[in-house]
Amino acid sequence: MPSPPSSFATISRNRTVFSRKWTNKEYAIAFTSFSFTLILFSLTRRPNLREPSRVSSSNHLVPLTLLSNATQRGALCLDGSAPGYHFQKGFGSGYQNWLLHIEGGGWCDSVASCYQRKMTALGSSKHMETEVPFSGILSSDPSQNPYFFNWNKVRVRYCDGASFAGHQESEIKDGNGLFFRGQIIWEAIMDELLSIGMSKAKQALLSGCSAGGLATLIHCDDFRKYFSKDINVKCLADAGFFLDEEDVLRNRTMRSFYHDVVQLQGVAKSLHKDCIARIEPFKCLFPLEIVKNIKTPVFFVHPAYDFWQIQNILVPHGSDPHGYWKSCRLNIPNYNADQFDVLHGFRKSLLKRLDEFQQRKEIGMFINSCFIHCQTGMGETWHSHNSPKINDKSYWK
Repeated sequence: MPSPPSSFATISRNRTVFSRKWTNKEYAIAFTSFSFTLILFSLTRRPNLREPSRVSSSNHLVPLTLLSNATQRGALCLDGSAPGYHFQKGFGSGYQNWLLHIEGGGWCDSVASCYQRKMTALGSSKHMETEVPFSGILSSDPSQNPYFFNWNKVRVRYCDGASFAGHQESEIKDGNGLFFRGQIIWEAIMDELLSIGMSKAKQALLSGCSAGGLATLIHCDDFRKYFSKDINVKCLADAGFFLDEEDVLRNRTMRSFYHDVVQLQGVAKSLHKDCIARIEPFKCLFPLEIVKNIKTPVFFVHPAYDFWQIQNILVPHGSDPHGYWKSCRLNIPNYNADQFDVLHGFRKSLLKRLDEFQQRKEIGMFINSCFIHCQTGMGETWHSHNSPKINDKSYWK
């Protein structure tokens, strides 16, 4: 999950139905999109939920694998260590299907914030957990993850600070020990996964949360290119639709921040050339512009009241010198009527941006009004009796 803004360091669809309920006092539904029994893939058969899992439990820990040829490829985390991923092999009917999930963790926009970040798991594999549990969309429990439980599943660790879009040419040659290699990391990890079986995939899904959701959008079409045209390939961005909106002081905090990220790490080289030719490069890092050029089917899972965006874009630190928003930044029930109008206006801005893509058949959405950030990585929100529903429909039906 992205950290505070002082540094911010820290599908083919058979049929999609959009349902809109927008009224001044309607706080529940923005868009819904449901297809192929599941929201993403039209499977050749319904999964056998009694098919045994090859892991002992949903709490099974998956070991970290460091990229084998990181030094030779120059694919390095911010501190120069090798990037990594966690891989769980598929089995049964899912043995030729692949799901990649890119973790989130914000961005760094200055030498100081990147230097601070390289001392953490978000900038160095030296600080990463050697084992992690797979839950939510990565779970191997068929009761928690009925459509993906037996797929080959990969959690890609995030250690470059620019959504896998930084470039070596932008590194500062002053001995500060910072490596901007996000694009190379992406390419090297894809090559390694292809070499261990992903090249034989029959279906492939690229997903990601937060900054990983943004990375998913940036690399979605490139991911598609790794497979032949007859392979079913889609992307899922969870809480990755970041807005370019004014904060409560009418400043463009996120715009300024993205400008610095793009400048520092040379991110423009990873963005769509048509966008870069048309507008300032940093604006092309916003999903609103990225999605305009995506050709691969994309599905958005996003909360209309994204608490990270509320706390870091709408009411960032420094925008509330008198503490007017202090009691409610972290707790919606503490909002008064005037504050809730501002909050609802932020929600309406999200819906307005998404409405631009409503008619595109390759784009689907599940937008709920939870006060949350990422949802696909947790069993409680991904697939349980408490999972978010819209018009009595969840992600799954």
